[in-house]
Amino acid sequence: MADLQGQAPWQGQADWIPRLQGQVLSHRLEQFPAVALLGPRQVGKTTLALQLAASTPSLYLDLEASADLARLSEPSLFLQRHADKLVILDEVQRLPGLFAELRGLIDAGRRQGKANGRFLLLGSASIELIRQSSESLAGRIAFLKLGGLHPLELGAGAQDSLWIRGGFPGSVLAATDHASCEWRRQFIRTYLERDIPQLGPRVPAETLRRFWTMLAHGQGSLLNAAELGRALGVDGKTVGRYLDLLVDLLLVRRLPPLHANVGKRLVRSPKVLVRDSGLVHVLLGLADADAVLGHPVAGASWEGFVIESLLAVAPSDCVGWFYRTAAGAEIDLVLEWSPQRRWAIEIKRSLSPRLSKGVHQARADLQPERMVVVTPSPTGYPLADGVEVVGLAELAGQLMQAG
Repeated sequence: MADLQGQAPWQGQADWIPRLQGQVLSHRLEQFPAVALLGPRQVGKTTLALQLAASTPSLYLDLEASADLARLSEPSLFLQRHADKLVILDEVQRLPGLFAELRGLIDAGRRQGKANGRFLLLGSASIELIRQSSESLAGRIAFLKLGGLHPLELGAGAQDSLWIRGGFPGSVLAATDHASCEWRRQFIRTYLERDIPQLGPRVPAETLRRFWTMLAHGQGSLLNAAELGRALGVDGKTVGRYLDLLVDLLLVRRLPPLHANVGKRLVRSPKVLVRDSGLVHVLLGLADADAVLGHPVAGASWEGFVIESLLAVAPSDCVGWFYRTAAGAEIDLVLEWSPQRRWAIEIKRSLSPRLSKGVHQARADLQPERMVVVTPSPTGYPLADGVEVVGLAELAGQLMQAG
């Protein structure tokens, strides 16, 4: 892929790019005293929070900064002085004892008529933050996840750049392919050598890098913990612990199988996907579009990119699955609002897609409301009776309106 220098109007302007979750975040703050915005590091959580803060009285505290931590040595006393502001607490999982204090402040505020929009909590470890906050803030907090940039935010013309470089702003907005690749290498190194050890797990950085790379090689394949364990020289439980860690950090997705009542033997193992396609490519040493397109991972990488792009904009009541039977009937992604309302989505890199017998069988099993094939083409057309080809950006837009 050609460098982006001078070609993309959004290049280098992460603060300018409107995030679709921004409006959702504002609505959640109107509805709840506290909102937790979750996402991996460098995905844009702080930028989005500060954009919101610019339009309302607010206080920003970074809990990785010693000066801000010192302010919270007596959190109730300090935060009471700022009860009239939106308090933004970045990397809040670093101070788990704070959640009980927030509960008292929220309840006191409710009695004084200050009900909602009190605290915005930013975190990069989803499971741990959800556990900590749910125990203390049940009924007082809403959760919202922020992923990387996607075609609806940068435009359909940025689709190839987003696929090759991934959705992290620092990567996709870099001036050159080389700079983008180096950003991703340093991102991985920082996670392995600094961030993960700070969270407590004692996992050798090189072992976790090997595991992460193995997941990239098997992008979108079914989880086989025993096989991964043999390659790493560890048992299946240890593989599960490594996987849980990367899932918790929102770097890897476990896509569950759909257990529909169709009278067939169904696959029960989840699919495992490295969530950012740019990280898939740099873990495999693929520096640009030519390298990606010449590698066997290209199809699986594109599939993962489409899945993440669609799940990022799916309505909150929509759940994503994949469908596969032991006999080989399969659908790459099933979006389900209810058993009576499903979209079946097949993902192809080809501009002239053909559906296999297994896809047709899966469609007959599931009887979806809609059957769609996503290709790199921006234009759609009917493919067969009841089957349509739709571009990714167009389908994402339709999905946002489908709630």
